[in-house]
Amino acid sequence: MSRVLLIEDDRAVRDGVALALRRQGHEVAAAETGEDGLDRLRSFRPDVVVLDLMLPGMTGLDVCRRMRDLDQTLPIIMATARGDDEDIVVGLEAGADDYVVKPVPARVLQARIRAVLRRAAGAPADGGIPKIDTYGDLAVDRAGLSVTWQGEPVALAPSELRLLLTLSASPGQVFSRQQLLEAVWQHSYHGDARLVDACVKRLRAKLGEPPREPRHIHTVRGFGYRFASR
Repeated sequence: MSRVLLIEDDRAVRDGVALALRRQGHEVAAAETGEDGLDRLRSFRPDVVVLDLMLPGMTGLDVCRRMRDLDQTLPIIMATARGDDEDIVVGLEAGADDYVVKPVPARVLQARIRAVLRRAAGAPADGGIPKIDTYGDLAVDRAGLSVTWQGEPVALAPSELRLLLTLSASPGQVFSRQQLLEAVWQHSYHGDARLVDACVKRLRAKLGEPPREPRHIHTVRGFGYRFASR
């Protein structure tokens, strides 16, 4: 199975989650603080990180940002004790790929881990057509799963890459948030529209899209998003 780095300050929760993940076949490294988690990141080299939002000292948000500075492609699942919209949105905008609200059943966490690992494996949303599509200064290599902007490579997190692949595969088509949740995150539950919105915001920023007049990723009010090829 996969290597999971669990960063959780509550010992009982940490031990319980680590035990459940090991029973499911994962190799688990557990850290109590954000600082320790960053140290383990370098030595353990995880496939996925489960990161508590409320950590003492260095917060989960700070840890998430540091991890994104070190590795744009590492899947990060944020865990929060509250379903507070503001906390979740800030965490997603900091770079998390997904989130769970504690206490989270082991089967739910396992499903989320599998989903982010499938995205990280890079299965193209359009079936893997072996071609490079060019949209002005933006080039999307669907076979190599890479993106360049004005000739320079753009480092995208798994969810950002899959979102771009999904939208750009059908220029002009309007995708609802629900459709994008199912295509990109491969799950859906109440309130997950914020996953889509936060990911779109991060993707636009990385592609140098003007916030008020984005070139390619357009908002269709009341419906969702569409990709403009020009």
